[in-house]
Amino acid sequence: MTGGVSAPPRPVAVDELRRAWHAIQDGQFRARPGVRPVQRRPTSSHWEPAEPVIPVVGCLPQAGATTVALAIATVFGRARVLECCPAASSGLAAAPLAELGATENGWALGRRGEVTIARSRDAHVGLGGRPLPHPIDSADLTVLDVGSDLGEVLATDSWVGERVAGPAPIVLATTATIPGMRRLETALSQLGSRRCVAAVLGPPRRRWPAAVAAALGAAGRELDRTGRLVTVPVDRHLAVRGIDSRPLPGPVLGAARTVLGHAGPQAQEKGRS
Repeated sequence: MTGGVSAPPRPVAVDELRRAWHAIQDGQFRARPGVRPVQRRPTSSHWEPAEPVIPVVGCLPQAGATTVALAIATVFGRARVLECCPAASSGLAAAPLAELGATENGWALGRRGEVTIARSRDAHVGLGGRPLPHPIDSADLTVLDVGSDLGEVLATDSWVGERVAGPAPIVLATTATIPGMRRLETALSQLGSRRCVAAVLGPPRRRWPAAVAAALGAAGRELDRTGRLVTVPVDRHLAVRGIDSRPLPGPVLGAARTVLGHAGPQAQEKGRS
């Protein structure tokens, strides 16, 4: 500083910013005193589960993807829900009836009837840093609550993206709104509509506003024609309190049973035959 005038900041090159970002992602940065830096666990992008897997992806925020994932697991019975979002964004923190501790690689486990719930313990880890799911003997189905934007999932090298991009059926959660229909159509164009089931949060199909029905694109209309567009009723109490230890509403479970009929293990076996 000379004469009370500070020098202009030095321009930062793009390469330098890129190196700094990669260092942050790898945990190679200096933390503030008393704050532990986030350490990334060694992970793999490949996962070979013994049980069938149903990914559930929200087309837009607040589309009920977590509720749909838990409802599918509940109506199936011996199932597991893997919540893939960071711990700070969990929608299942209050869902277990009993906590079962944690795995060595960072999954917090809980039980809800026959359903095992696994939640990430990391608050900020990115999609590519998610630890591999632990093997499980008490579940005949795993439901992935993906918890990330579909574009990010498909662009990131991870076991989550591998399951979403694979050939098995996938559930897309959206809303009975014009933005919800537009985002559904975009997702169907990215994934291919033949393997997708849509869980649409809102009123029954016949009660949709005309503008919403008109916003349903060609791929969405094909799902509607073949019965793979399933409406999930809005529950006022669930919308206010979120998912907790109380049972999910019967109409929501009924919708999940229909979704499971199109995306569950029997449908997957039929698709492979």
